[in-house]
Amino acid sequence: MNVLAPSSLDVTADTVLGGRVLLAQPRIGHRAGHDAVLLAAAVPATAGDRVLDLGSGVGTAAFCLAARVPVGYLTLVEIDPELAALAERNAAANGLGNRTRVLVMDALTRGAPREKAGLLVGAIDRVMTNPPFHDAPRHRGSPGAARRLAHSGGDDMLAGFLRTAVAVLRPGGTVTLIHRADRPEALIAAMKGRFGGITLRPIHPKPGAPAVRLIATGTKGSRAPTAILPGLVLQDGEGRPTPEAEAVLREGQGL
Repeated sequence: MNVLAPSSLDVTADTVLGGRVLLAQPRIGHRAGHDAVLLAAAVPATAGDRVLDLGSGVGTAAFCLAARVPVGYLTLVEIDPELAALAERNAAANGLGNRTRVLVMDALTRGAPREKAGLLVGAIDRVMTNPPFHDAPRHRGSPGAARRLAHSGGDDMLAGFLRTAVAVLRPGGTVTLIHRADRPEALIAAMKGRFGGITLRPIHPKPGAPAVRLIATGTKGSRAPTAILPGLVLQDGEGRPTPEAEAVLREGQGL
């Protein structure tokens, strides 16, 4: 791992996946939520895979994936040095310190600077990412700069994340991302030409409600058509977690 300066943030000690994953995260600002856990559950990783998390934050999604699948090596890319320091701390807390490196860099970095940082072309099996997906001109930004950075981003940023993903993936490697559900056309357009065999899984807050998230997976070099998978409903009509959601969010089951 890189040797990062300790974070100066006021942090809390938390757990996700029913206590399986330990997390130090900022008390104020962007905190672990369902999106990261759902993302991890959707990655089609197998034992020994080399996994890259673009825009990792404190590592929630990456460490949830590692709790489900004995991946070979994790690379976390995070632009905020204080969050990156917490990600490194969390890697050690979850027994993944010797299999994790945390890079402080912009996920949109291209070419020689990206390779110099250690992200080599064709060296990754799986990319996972929860890219900023609120349209900045339309979305009222949160007061914290780090939280704004984590949440605000438009089509250009989405395309940039996917450009990095396709560059570092081996042929047949996959990218999995979670995105807003109200603009599926933008998500598919950003993936087309870079990935094939795209699958879309809607996430619904309750029965009969429109989807609030889409989880998309694409395969580098695939020519397979796009498919829409069965949706996941998070709560039943009484506001209780559905058994399917509990299995993913608390028991660590894959989607």
